[in-house]
Amino acid sequence: MTNPESIMVNQEILERLRTIPVLKAFDDEELQELLKMSEIREYGPGDLILEEGKTDGWIFYLVSGKVTISKKGKQLVTLETTGDVFGEMGAINGTVRSASVHALDSAICLSLNVVDIDKFSAKNRFAFRYIIYREFAQILANRLRETTEELIKAKEEIEKLNVMNRLMAVTEELQKAQKEIAELKSR
Repeated sequence: MTNPESIMVNQEILERLRTIPVLKAFDDEELQELLKMSEIREYGPGDLILEEGKTDGWIFYLVSGKVTISKKGKQLVTLETTGDVFGEMGAINGTVRSASVHALDSAICLSLNVVDIDKFSAKNRFAFRYIIYREFAQILANRLRETTEELIKAKEEIEKLNVMNRLMAVTEELQKAQKEIAELKSR
């Protein structure tokens, strides 16, 4: 990881930041206040960004590049869209990180420690909290919807496997019965 202070917020990064949905609501003054409390971090291919099982309060917005989220070494998803958010679940509820995040290629992220929200000026603090937590609610609602759909598909697959197992057991019983009938006929 490159030292956060070594990355200047150049015009290209600033323009990318302005495309992040949660940041569109901020005027220039508010965005500058946010940037003062945030860090722009650069990661190289394979760099660890978040470690499963660790605790911290940082949330990350992908500015550029690709990152992969994995749990217990199994890749879950790849993020590559400017504004993709990760790290929000641990930051929201203060629990350990439920997954690890690695850079797949060079990646730049805007990172913000949620405890720093209280350092915003009084007029911006509540507005920013509202905006960021509303975005989190939308993200989590979408993830819950996707997880529910995956659960339904998994249950359907399990039911198909159960039916197949029952059919195989019945088939084995029938074959066994046919064999016994053949043996009885041959006597």
